[in-house]
Amino acid sequence: MSGYSIKSAGGIKYISFNIFSDTGFVRHAFTTRLGGVSQGPFRSLNLATHVGDHREAVLENRAAVCAALGFGLDEMVAGQQVHGKRVYVVTGEDRGRGAADSETAIPETDALITNVPGILLSSYYADCVPVMLLDPVKKAVGLVHAGWKGTAMRIACAALAAMSEAFGTDPIHCLAAIAPSIGDCCYEVDRPLVDAFNQYGFDPGPFLKQTGENRWRLDLCGANRHILEESGVRPGNIAVTGLCAACSPELFFSYRRSGSCGRMASLMALV
Repeated sequence: MSGYSIKSAGGIKYISFNIFSDTGFVRHAFTTRLGGVSQGPFRSLNLATHVGDHREAVLENRAAVCAALGFGLDEMVAGQQVHGKRVYVVTGEDRGRGAADSETAIPETDALITNVPGILLSSYYADCVPVMLLDPVKKAVGLVHAGWKGTAMRIACAALAAMSEAFGTDPIHCLAAIAPSIGDCCYEVDRPLVDAFNQYGFDPGPFLKQTGENRWRLDLCGANRHILEESGVRPGNIAVTGLCAACSPELFFSYRRSGSCGRMASLMALV
């Protein structure tokens, strides 16, 4: 299932998923790199404060993205992503944390969930897998940042479990989207990384294609789709763009492709 489109609002270009839009009670986006004011390797819609871009440019970009979705910057929440598996339940008291600087972001958190309307969750990417979650029954949302380590630790499963505990979510009712990340066409890994997956108790075998001696291409997107299905999300409720960030320099930042670069963002809020 794909079901996405590229939309424009206020000069910002972003990806929208039909399964979320059709519910009528969420606003969401996965941004491209188009429509901002950043320069150099961060051109133009860099949304990360920690990559070396000018803070004023990042804040202008963030404010523009928030406005495109109908929010103010002070209604956004961000976490300090560390490639872990911590899930944080965002409440009304967290409104604005991490919106203007990384120092006030929620510490050591790679997944944010909430059932509070009017709070814009945000998460940041330049190859890692963005997983977006919506429980249309209990009305709750979640964003998951899954790099290889988060994938190996099944952070998407942890987020669904946290939604179940906090909000009574049943994964069988959940809608999910996997936004652009590095594809198996471009993500080559070595034996130590494969061994690390196994050490976390995740067999990456079904998601590997061997390219040489102790070299493989790894399908992180496919692995996260498997994790969602394994956690109880129906296959027909999972939307995947199939777009590779590293293959699309005109649309997306990619750390593996470029090194120094900006970050896209996934954003989601109940309204």
